[in-house]
Parts: sequence; structure tokens; C-alpha cells
Amino acid sequence: MEVDTIAAVSTAPGPGAVALVRMSGPESGLILRLLAPGLAALPESRRVTLVDLRDPEDGELLDRALATFYAGPASYTGEDVVEISCHGGVLVPELILETCVRAGARRADPGEFTRRAYLRGKVDLPQAEAVADLVQARSRALHRAALGQLEHGLSARVAALREALVHIEALLVHHIDFPEEDEPPVPIERIVKEAEAVLREIDVLLATAPEGELLREGALAVLAGRPNAGKSSLYNALLGEERAIVTEEPGTTRDALVASVELGGFPFRLVDTAGLREAGERVERIGIEVTRRYLERADVVLLCCPCDAKVSEEERAFVREAAGVPIVWVRTKADLVPAAGGEAVADDLAGVASTLRVSVETGEGLDGIRRVLPGLVYAGVVTASPDAPVLTRSRHRRGLEVARAEIDAFRVALEDGLPAEVAASHLRPAESALEEVLGTISTEAVLDAVFAEFCVGK
Repeated sequence: MEVDTIAAVSTAPGPGAVALVRMSGPESGLILRLLAPGLAALPESRRVTLVDLRDPEDGELLDRALATFYAGPASYTGEDVVEISCHGGVLVPELILETCVRAGARRADPGEFTRRAYLRGKVDLPQAEAVADLVQARSRALHRAALGQLEHGLSARVAALREALVHIEALLVHHIDFPEEDEPPVPIERIVKEAEAVLREIDVLLATAPEGELLREGALAVLAGRPNAGKSSLYNALLGEERAIVTEEPGTTRDALVASVELGGFPFRLVDTAGLREAGERVERIGIEVTRRYLERADVVLLCCPCDAKVSEEERAFVREAAGVPIVWVRTKADLVPAAGGEAVADDLAGVASTLRVSVETGEGLDGIRRVLPGLVYAGVVTASPDAPVLTRSRHRRGLEVARAEIDAFRVALEDGLPAEVAASHLRPAESALEEVLGTISTEAVLDAVFAEFCVGK
């Protein structure tokens, strides 16, 4: 495989103590020696060496840095790799990168280091995607899921499904090779049961997809309720900063405010919305319409009502009309109306998933929200075994759905009495779908889509 040498700054730009410039490819060691003329030879593989980096053209000192050479194939990409730990900031790492490029390297594309690792068999495609998830993780839940995938959790499960299909094909060969007048050694009923077992395993994985995909983008949690119900104060308290304007005047919030937050270790996109009421002012009417659009897409709703207010008919109607979205009935301003023993107020509001008393002044109930919301949105992930794989990408889900459809068609064909040879035509497409998930067969378009999400230098 003929490749060139790539280079990139692998740390985020901006002020910082240390930055990392990375090279990968056959000329990595040579370029390092060009930049570090004081090196009599390449450093021993994996040994950190202090070097003076100089511009090969005029000898100007660029930086005093630490350089590490990784001889392929025992490196991240499987190629010769050089990593230079230099002083941080914007200028120094960029000067070193420019010099590497003038010395013969090429600026790396997004994800190109990990793409080379995949092409050289250092990681499979789900593991490569897990690397991107780790870099982008904004919650401990996604971090755990990505680490499990990086440790072959998903790959091992999908590979086992493919092996099960190979076993079914072997059983079919035994069945087909026996003459019709003889008793076949493998009854069709057994083959059908084997196929049903594979379907059950796929269903277990597919059940994690809705919540798994939410782990990457965050579940939409919408604060709703009447004006001046304490939504903005609760929004600020959950974020831990003053993002929404809070006043005693009803209708202060005219537009939706969206921010990412981790609650109970899980990612949420928290939305503060305009109070729901019949508004006469045009700007407020637009804000309420925006609120309704967010509510239509919400994964969970926090319906806010002050502790000293009665449940309104509008709030009852809101709960009745909610189309399967879990609703947390949040009694705000609890410090104004203390409850005996601190217990949550029991309202006659049927259909809500949970009821909580909350005070942003005292902090009462905030931990309850952080505890309750993950259980309502991410119930499957919360209760799953720590080593259970989670489908975090639509690519995984689509591949497993194709495999499931083909295996189910195979099962139905056998039960309908079609010849085993005809029914078996569904097994190869199912195998191919699983192989695409693993990345053992992948088109350039698929790889381009996967690695386009990566940052440069990873």
C-alpha cells in the first residue's frame, strides 16, 4: 500500500501549555531528523527525546520540544509515526506543522490518522467510530459506551451474529445433501429455531438504538408551563449559570434558549421556552409557537407550576394531549410553601411520569430532577449491564435492520415450505449487512462519511 506522509496539529488551537504535532507515513523519521539536526540517528522507538527543532532552510530555532518516534507497525496508524510535544498556543505548533509540510509531509484530512489505522487493520470500523465518540463525548454515559465499543464490545457481538449465520448455512448444507427419501440429520425446525435465536439477539441490539443515538446528540428536555412559573430560574439552576433572564414580569422569555447539560451522567439539550398562554403581542405569540414546535420534538417535558398555584385546566389538557412523551410535574418555588416532612406534593394530575417539588433558592429537588430524567429517557441504557454494547450510530442500526429483515425472510420461507436452497438466498445479504457494520466490507463513500466527523489530527 503506497502512502504519503501526513502531518497535523492534534491539539485544539488556542492558549495552552503544550501542543502535539503528529506525523504518520514512511518519511516521518526522515522529516524529524531534518527538523532536529542535532539527532545523530532516529531515537529508539517509543523513547521520548528532547530536541531543538530548526527550520531546515535557514537553521532558525522553532522550539525546544519532546519528540517520540513510533516504528510501524507498532504504532497507532500501523505506519512510522512521530509525535512532537511542543509549547502550546497558536503560533508555535503551526510553525512546526508548516515546516513539516515544506520538508515533505502533507496536511492531514479530518480523521486521516484513524482512517489509516483502520485500513492497516489496527482497529475495525466500530472501534474507529468509538474514537470519534470519545473525542466528542459530553457525558459520562457516552464515554462509557464509547469505551465499551473501543474494547470490541459491539464488534464482538456483531461478529458472533455473523458466525451464527455461518453455522446456519452449515446446517443447511447437511440438510440439502441428504436425499429426500432419507431422514435428514438436521430437521428444518432446528434451523428455524437457530434463525429465531439470531433474530432475538439482533432485537436486543436494535432496542438500544433510539437511546444510543441520543447519547451522541443529547435528549431534548423542554421546560414548559404558564408564564412566571419559574422555568427560567430552574433552567439557570440546572445549567449552573445565568443564561436566561429572570424577572417577576410574566412573558419575559420570548424565544427558546437551548444549552447542552449533563444530568445524572447523561446528555440533555435543555430548552427554556416562552410561557404557554393566549398572548396578544405578536412577538410573544411567535415565541409561544416556537415553544409548541419544541414540545412536538421533546424527549421529555418538565411541566412547571408554582407550589402555591392550583392545577389549571390548561395544564390538565396539556398532559392529556401529550403524545407518549414522559412529563415531569415540577412544583416550583417550593421554599414559599413548605411541605410537611419535605415530601413531594400529591396533585390530582393523572398521566405524569413523576412529581417533584423544586426550589432554586434552597436547591430542593434539583438532585431529584438529575436522577429522574435519565431514567425516563435512557431507561434501557440505565438498566443495561455495564458491558452490554449500545448502538450509538444510525449506520449500525441500518445494517442490523437489513440483516434482521433478510434473516426473518429466510425463516418465513422455510416455514412456508420453500426449498432450503431458495430460502438460503437471504442469508448472504444478511451476512453482508453485518460485515458492513464491522467494516470488513465498506465503500469509499461509507468511509468518507464516517471519518468526515473526525477532527483534524485524530
